[in-house]
Amino acid sequence: MNELIEKIGNCVERGKINKASPFPADMKGQDGADEMTQQALETDVAVDAILQTCNDAMQRIGAKFGRNEVFVPELLMAAKAMHAVMKHLKPFFTSGAVKAKGKFVLGTVAGDLHDIGKNLVSMIIEGNGWEVIDLGVDVKTAKFIEKIQENPGCVVGLSALLTTTMVSMANTVKEIKANFPDVDVIVGGAPLTSDAAKEMGATGYARDPQGAVEWLNSLGVAA
Repeated sequence: MNELIEKIGNCVERGKINKASPFPADMKGQDGADEMTQQALETDVAVDAILQTCNDAMQRIGAKFGRNEVFVPELLMAAKAMHAVMKHLKPFFTSGAVKAKGKFVLGTVAGDLHDIGKNLVSMIIEGNGWEVIDLGVDVKTAKFIEKIQENPGCVVGLSALLTTTMVSMANTVKEIKANFPDVDVIVGGAPLTSDAAKEMGATGYARDPQGAVEWLNSLGVAA
């Protein structure tokens, strides 16, 4: 069983989604995260153990990304492999057999239609044991407010790629904090800096998905 758990973690770190996936080349034709997870569940491997090995794998690939040892394509493939695992594990979260670390409401702010960065953050945070409520792109402030009301104790993530949407992001942060002073809000995106995040009144800032995970885990939230 330990060997199977390690193989799942390796598939996630290497970005081996399933047997049909040609990436990475040295694992072509081998079972991937999809098949391995199914096998693990069929042999009564603990869901927590599967989730932990995946968390560890995403931490490793995230650290490599931060050191420029891998790049966005590798990180994206790892996130997709993680997503393949989560498809098998989601029923356990829904049933309450496994408790999520918290709820994370995520969206790209109004006026911005870019979603690659947001999608990466979504998959990686979900893979680290959080329930992600992805609102998509061009999300108006009212939508964030609505979802916060529906999910007490959640954490909010705002994404943007365009410099022109920084005003929209700042307004959304301001409105969220005015209505929910205790809600933690993390912002991220290419035009942002930690100083800009502080000026907006955001609780946190992350330059990449791994930074967002580390910040979230530091909160100790249980929603």
